[in-house]
Amino acid sequence: MGFGSPFLLVLVEKNMAISEFTAAINQVASERNISVDDVLETLREALVAAYQKDVEVTEEEAEKLVASIDDESGEIKILLDGKDVTPPGFGRIASQTAKQVILQKIREAEKESIASEYKKLIGTIVMGYIFRLDKETAIMDIGKTQGILPVSEQIPSERYSMNLKMKVLIKDVKKNEITGASNIILSRSDPKFIEELFRQEVPEMMSGTVKIESIAREAGERTKIAVSSSDEKVDPSGACIGQRGVRVQAVTDELNGEKIDIVNHSRSIDKFIATSLQPAHVIDVIIDEETKSAKVKVSEDQLSLAIGNNGQNVRLAAKLTGWKLNIDGEAPQKVEAEPEVEPTEEAEKTESPEETA
Repeated sequence: MGFGSPFLLVLVEKNMAISEFTAAINQVASERNISVDDVLETLREALVAAYQKDVEVTEEEAEKLVASIDDESGEIKILLDGKDVTPPGFGRIASQTAKQVILQKIREAEKESIASEYKKLIGTIVMGYIFRLDKETAIMDIGKTQGILPVSEQIPSERYSMNLKMKVLIKDVKKNEITGASNIILSRSDPKFIEELFRQEVPEMMSGTVKIESIAREAGERTKIAVSSSDEKVDPSGACIGQRGVRVQAVTDELNGEKIDIVNHSRSIDKFIATSLQPAHVIDVIIDEETKSAKVKVSEDQLSLAIGNNGQNVRLAAKLTGWKLNIDGEAPQKVEAEPEVEPTEEAEKTESPEETA
């Protein structure tokens, strides 16, 4: 039986046995995974509200009004202090109210079911296309529902247009505190998006042999990833790059040219720091465990590479390693960069103007 079943409505209109009425609701509820008690409670509330639209009552009387569905006769009544105040012709109003309640509950259940399904997909990539732009926010069709790509989750250098098809990360499913509806938050700027793109291209990563240990990203510009391997015969960075760079190129193409540096992770922090500053060649690394900082010495001709444009290379290296880095060239010039501080839960909240369909 589909929703809005004529059989169900006839039962209400003709006040047939409540057992039949309940059986009909049970069938619809079972098919749509809806709570029968919840439907009946909502129906009673809706019937009282429908009564109040047609009959003027005081505030005190309104608080005492209840809707009753008789277990034996199946009659629907409106009661005030136990007295039957059901107006003539209320059966038709009751049937329409029942229809609206059932439809509403089915829509809510379907939305919640879809939201639950996408909650299981958080952290994975889906393909979608933009079907609407709300100012700078992109509303995307991602299959069974729509998702929201807020400005904060977009790649700054990208320009989005109607019908643009692209991959996105399902970052979160959040409930709207006002409406209670669920919003599916999408992202292309989250570092996890990079990890999942590589997972699609690198079989060794899918099997668990190669693992991304850390990622540092400035979306649209440059990303550094540190990788490791559980098999000494497998070079982790080589696996991610692929023959003739085909694997990393596939990821770069999806990101419209974002530069990606892939380095091998090391448990030796001085070695890891030196590697993280590639393509610059490091002469020496002196670490200070107490302050979790390191002094990195490079030759004069490598200083600009170590620092990068506007300090980007050393900044990303600091985020990648989690250490504060002081670049010290042979000439009297120093550059410092600190690791990124983990955002608080409050700072991570993403506001979204839309709700899922």
